[in-house]
Amino acid sequence: MPTPIDVTVEHTAKKTFASAVDWPGWSRGARTEDLALEALARYALRYAPVAAAAGVEFPKAVAIVDLEVVERREGSAGTEFGVPSHPSGPDRRPLSARGAENLARLVEAAWSAFDQTALAAPEELRKGPRGGGRNTSKIVVHVMESDQAYANEIGIKVKPFAPGDESAVRAMRVAMLDVLRGARDGDPLAGRRWPARYAAHRIAWHALDHAWEIEDRIEPGG
Repeated sequence: MPTPIDVTVEHTAKKTFASAVDWPGWSRGARTEDLALEALARYALRYAPVAAAAGVEFPKAVAIVDLEVVERREGSAGTEFGVPSHPSGPDRRPLSARGAENLARLVEAAWSAFDQTALAAPEELRKGPRGGGRNTSKIVVHVMESDQAYANEIGIKVKPFAPGDESAVRAMRVAMLDVLRGARDGDPLAGRRWPARYAAHRIAWHALDHAWEIEDRIEPGG
């Protein structure tokens, strides 16, 4: 029998997120807990290449029965907006050197997946039912600006830079990965709010969520 995959659930009346405890970025939201867990299991196939790129062994197949909810917690307005917004109890566990390295590798692989997806995508993406949704370049700007905010959250001051400034993006990411690799306890980084495990999860989730959004919004033949 496969080892269960620990999952935490963050819920509100309108939105629920299910997040794999040990796999930063593997988190899906839906209307209810059951639907969020179904989505999480379904997205294992999309997450597996990220783990492979990071060199971290990932389960060969995942079904909803393999997921074990180890914590449920109340969400907030951020949850309803569409963001897994709160560190969990498991996020506050200490990190071994190997564990911290694996987290950093997975975050780096999530960034790489986003970069490759955005680079290969057309500028124009399929719009939503009411004509909404950013095009590719706008999504890239959004992710880069969010990463600057995340860097600040883990104690790194980043001067504003243009999304196309590859050297600035690279330097910021290296600094962020260095912080994640050096974290060894469950205390919030830089005396703020995010433990290292949650920081890794939030950063990787945001990059992957938008990478998968781009993939899903490419017009057939685009």
